[in-house]
Amino acid sequence: QVQLVESGGGWVQTGGSLRLSCVVSGATDSNDCMAWFRQAADKKREGVAVVNSDGSTSYTDSVKGRFTISKDNAKNTLYLQMTSLKPEDTAMMYCAAGPRRLVGYMPVCPGFLESGYNYWGQGTQVTVSS
Repeated sequence: QVQLVESGGGWVQTGGSLRLSCVVSGATDSNDCMAWFRQAADKKREGVAVVNSDGSTSYTDSVKGRFTISKDNAKNTLYLQMTSLKPEDTAMMYCAAGPRRLVGYMPVCPGFLESGYNYWGQGTQVTVSS
């Protein structure tokens, strides 16, 4: 059984920084692909940042240049460094893990496709005040 536990959320003022962590335990062969998603009040959950099995990363446009996703395989931990935070970044943050899937003959990560991730954490709240 794979478990994901997030931490590091909190309250910050506009312009502040936070670093989120997500510790993965259990079958590590299920976390080739990892991502951070967020859900603000009354909004749909959206993908924020992805790290693929080859170490490449992708970000949603609104966080490019401000957020950095990274992964420490030795510690089975996913991170999200968030800087220059804005009130619109206020959301519950979730980490997710999933396998690569074949697209044609190529194994690929699901990117920001929620259904591609098998495992999710409980979430950690990030609140940015103006």
